[in-house]
Amino acid sequence: MKLFSIVTSLALALLLSGCAKTNSGADKQDYSAFRESKPRSILVLMPKNDSPDVSAGYGFISEVTFPLAEAGYYVFPVAVVEETFKHNGVTHANDINSVSLAKLHSIFGADAVLYLTVTDYGTSYQVIDSETRVAAKARLVDVRSGKELWTGSASASSNEKKGYNNNNSLLGTLIAAAVNQISDTVFDKAHDVAAITSTRLLAAGTGSGMLYGPRSPEYAKQGL
Repeated sequence: MKLFSIVTSLALALLLSGCAKTNSGADKQDYSAFRESKPRSILVLMPKNDSPDVSAGYGFISEVTFPLAEAGYYVFPVAVVEETFKHNGVTHANDINSVSLAKLHSIFGADAVLYLTVTDYGTSYQVIDSETRVAAKARLVDVRSGKELWTGSASASSNEKKGYNNNNSLLGTLIAAAVNQISDTVFDKAHDVAAITSTRLLAAGTGSGMLYGPRSPEYAKQGL
């Protein structure tokens, strides 16, 4: 377990030292509908999961509240939203994402709904290395008009800016990769990488990311 702890600490340090990737959506977003809508509250739905990891949806949604709140929006508590759907007999992500906007508005009264899809989640073994990667895409929709306000996608990897020592033997590299994969899986490093992905995806003020919400001091600077 001591070896796992050391490996995890080193991997996290490498991850945090990696260069920050901005939102990978279009180079120039059309914010006209976003500015017209002026959403104050956002309802985040359980993400659709296109990755092989069955825990990806829960792992990712647990990280999205922070960047949205930091951007200046009221975000409906994830646990409360999930419980509300359960009481109404809706538990699967695909079914949740199929609920009509009119129904969502009548139940929650949100201004906008955030639809998420996790496209990659987890740790993979690549012969001489292992990588923990999380990728997702999102679209924000006005509950009242049904207009799409914003779309984006982002990813993060534990291998960003990682260097390799050319003096390492092939056997040593293979062993290190195996240890990394075991520790990444045991300690669920995908959860940590998901936090970085969600910030890159949903943070405001990145050029192609979300606009600031009314609870942010930057809101007035957007002319809203």
